[in-house]
Amino acid sequence: MVEYGLVADIGGTNARFALAPIKHFDPLVGLPLTEQDLVAVAALNGAEYETIADAILAYLAGPASGYDRPQHSVMAIACPTDQDQITMTNHTWSFKVSELKATLGFETLVFVNDYNALANAIPQLGSDGLVKVGRGEAVQGLPMAVTGPGTGLGLAGLAFGECGPVTLQAEGGHAHFAPTDDVEIGILSYLLTKYERVSIERLVSGMGIENIYQALCHLRGVAAESLKAPDISARALDKTNALCEETLARFCAILGSYAGDVALTLGAKGGVYISGGIVPRFLTYFQASQFRSRFEAKGRLSGFNQPIPTYVVVARQPGLLGSAAVLNHRLNKVTA
Repeated sequence: MVEYGLVADIGGTNARFALAPIKHFDPLVGLPLTEQDLVAVAALNGAEYETIADAILAYLAGPASGYDRPQHSVMAIACPTDQDQITMTNHTWSFKVSELKATLGFETLVFVNDYNALANAIPQLGSDGLVKVGRGEAVQGLPMAVTGPGTGLGLAGLAFGECGPVTLQAEGGHAHFAPTDDVEIGILSYLLTKYERVSIERLVSGMGIENIYQALCHLRGVAAESLKAPDISARALDKTNALCEETLARFCAILGSYAGDVALTLGAKGGVYISGGIVPRFLTYFQASQFRSRFEAKGRLSGFNQPIPTYVVVARQPGLLGSAAVLNHRLNKVTA
């Protein structure tokens, strides 16, 4: 009989839940886990529940009611998770993990950062969950990096040892933006009139698309329209606005330079994986953009990056899959 654990991927709008099988495996061989192993997958609107406990109990009483109540759980959440007290930055939920564990009656309850889960999902993804951009081949057993624009810009790495994967949680999205030409120097100068410090997240995110557009309008002496990131992208893709086209092209190029820096910093010869909800919306455009050329353009270290492959994550539930992987690895260490 299959034993299931509860996994979750909790964001500012939706709380996604699933039951994941708990497997016994050899960490040297790898964890045999795919998205198809997840059952009772459901997304709840977080605004409909006063507390996270209410949402979890609603899931267990609803979509998961046909299964034995789980005793172990790993939940990915979009905020820091290094303290017992967790307060979401983009939601009203605030709670203590120890108290929540007692309320639910779980033996195991662990919260991880959402990019921790995404990093752990990468080794479990098949070819249908990834789209390769450019050349290069991943070297098995060497570090992987996952990053990508969404509401913000997350980053995590995954290194491998005899006991299995080790996750490197990082805040590289808040590193300084490094311009590479006169236009980007102009963009930086403009953004310094808005922000005391310009991180790469100020350009590589939904907010970043808007910032690049406004900066380019300023540089070109054109009044900026009140456009949100989806509007800018749409006008760029249908070629109805030249500044929107320039914005999206510059966004992809800057993302390439940043991703190349991530590869250098983490020695990510296992590949760099672009996640988040933005890039998959214009995947064909992205593949033809300057992303890959800027990823490789590292001067004396270009030869280091050229063999490193880059992928876009297109899997449906990478956060849930990654949480399931973390759950299995943690329980395997306990029982080994």
